[in-house]
Amino acid sequence: MTKKAVITCAITGSMNVPSMSEYLPITPQEIADEAVRAYEAGAAVAHIHVRDPKNGKPVTDIKLFREVATSVKERCNIVLCVTTGGHASMPIDERLSPVSDLKPELASCNSGSMNFSIHPLLNKLTEFKYDWEQPYIADSEDLIFPNTFKSMRYYVETMYANGTKPEFEVYDVGQINNLAHLVKSGIVKEPVYIQFILGVLGGIPASVENLNFLVETAKKAFGAVQWSACIAGKSQIPIGTVALVMGGNVRVGLEDNIYLKKGTKAKSNAELVAKIVGIAHELNIETASSDEARQMLGLKGAQNVNF
Repeated sequence: MTKKAVITCAITGSMNVPSMSEYLPITPQEIADEAVRAYEAGAAVAHIHVRDPKNGKPVTDIKLFREVATSVKERCNIVLCVTTGGHASMPIDERLSPVSDLKPELASCNSGSMNFSIHPLLNKLTEFKYDWEQPYIADSEDLIFPNTFKSMRYYVETMYANGTKPEFEVYDVGQINNLAHLVKSGIVKEPVYIQFILGVLGGIPASVENLNFLVETAKKAFGAVQWSACIAGKSQIPIGTVALVMGGNVRVGLEDNIYLKKGTKAKSNAELVAKIVGIAHELNIETASSDEARQMLGLKGAQNVNF
């Protein structure tokens, strides 16, 4: 098959708070609707978190995950990539529960421990819709996102046991070395699929030079490597475009960026998907369908999930 670009849409995430954008999906219905719209706009994969439908706080409630996943599957063919990030304060088994229960085709697998902070948002946000938001943001200044070698092994083994392919989230260059160690130890199977995440405070800054550095380092570690780029913040579309030109895949969505362009909030995930798909087509880069993405990434197929 001719190389095509896989477009992933991260629907709601756990970093952004509802007060940042009135368009951030919160309820299971809203999250499912956004995933379907992203599919219709050209996304092959939807990355799923869930939130408390009463106040939008990130949670790992398997009933909510199942409600979202079932609703999406009934309406479209998109690949669902469930999070195992949840929130850094959650126990490992809680973060892994969507994999163990739903047995999805794809799941995020974080590749190392790091500081992970959104506390500078307090310099921008002055009013909050919900009481939990301000302390949630402030507490991240003292937050370590734990992903030890022992826990990474547990994550990977759980995913393989459920027929789920890990999507390795790499936030900095040292995490490539972590992955290489897991491959050498026989814990991780090749080919690895890496999502390079740039622009998170605590990880590598978002720049073209850093994206190229990550890609070249991964190639040296693994040879041929399947990769995607996710940019947190305003550089999502510009650096995502560079990733396309480099032959990579791209992730967009309201989890990582709430703006369609400077000063204009995206009213839906579909707007961000449509924008990057349009850019790809202008560059004569074909985007993959969900079934093509399954073939490219070696996924087990929607018929083998548990939802």
